[in-house]
Amino acid sequence: MSERKKIAVAMSGGVDSSTVAALLVHEGAEVVGLTLQLWDQQRLAGKHGIPDTPPVGRCCSLDDVYDARKVAEHLGVPYYVVNQEERFERDVVRPFVDEYLAGRTPIPCSLCNNHLKFDQLLKTARSIGSEFIATGHYAVNAWDERRGRWILKHPVDLAKDQTYFLFGLTQEQLAHTLFPLGGMTKPEVREHAREFGLRLASKPDSQEICFIPGGDYKQFLAAYMEEQGREIPKSAGEMVDSAGKVIAHHEGIENFTIGQRKGLGVSSPTPLYVLQIDPASHRVTVGADDALATKTLRAHKLNWISIPELRTAMRVKIKIRHRHEPAWATLEPGGTDEAIATFDEPQRAVTPGQSAVFYDGDEVVGGGWIF
Repeated sequence: MSERKKIAVAMSGGVDSSTVAALLVHEGAEVVGLTLQLWDQQRLAGKHGIPDTPPVGRCCSLDDVYDARKVAEHLGVPYYVVNQEERFERDVVRPFVDEYLAGRTPIPCSLCNNHLKFDQLLKTARSIGSEFIATGHYAVNAWDERRGRWILKHPVDLAKDQTYFLFGLTQEQLAHTLFPLGGMTKPEVREHAREFGLRLASKPDSQEICFIPGGDYKQFLAAYMEEQGREIPKSAGEMVDSAGKVIAHHEGIENFTIGQRKGLGVSSPTPLYVLQIDPASHRVTVGADDALATKTLRAHKLNWISIPELRTAMRVKIKIRHRHEPAWATLEPGGTDEAIATFDEPQRAVTPGQSAVFYDGDEVVGGGWIF
């Protein structure tokens, strides 16, 4: 499929996207490397406990840009860095901040894929004469003639499955995106990288959110709000047990997420977990672990992939976190751009702000945002 086609490869500086570029060059494609510059890693350094030197292991760092450029030079392909910092801040960082301040738990990688990366990569690709982009995501997309739709499916390497983060891709984006690693395992990808002489064949995968140093979102919130000349809204309030009894007071709802156990600021003879966060009253409810289980969720801002829309009840498996084992549920329309899911078995810590992705076998039916 790639032969003699001009393909823009999204190069993150990691082994996956670098191997994609090498594979396509080997197949005879005319490859152009693109890296989106999304965040200045030094921007908040040294503020509110954020390290002066950005920690290693984060995606989209300056080191990653350097690595991507070196791979492009090694392969002999053109390479461009596209600055998207302003849009990234508007579409990903600010919504991330606003969600936490509202007592929800956002998932920025899905926001980035849904609202920025694929949209901007395709626009840039077309501006340089390419109708296709290729990425290092572990996923499979294919045209289904019977349904007349592009389908998104699990990759061969289920341990690296990234379909959860890709539920927001449109039919247009799926039609013009290649996922060359969908049929490979991670060890096979690293072996290909070594065969192509890529010096980063053994480079570890990035683990951190690109703009959250060390994974400490509280430090980031404080530093970012200070930089913006804004104060974190006062949201101190009561901490109550599941019966509504006040057992403590907290400093702000932005410090909590559903299912949290550590850092509650209250002692108890039995472990306590955050069960509910009420942004209106600033009340945080805590209780036993088994009280986290629920059989229903509501999702909105839906995107459908294998079907044009949800008209009637449908049996699906639903993933409510990246590492969550998909669980059987009945999915039903719930109003304008909403769906209601009823699980066969109660699920732990269904969290507002996270993605709910619906699966039918190995296909992504669609997904939305839990509220």
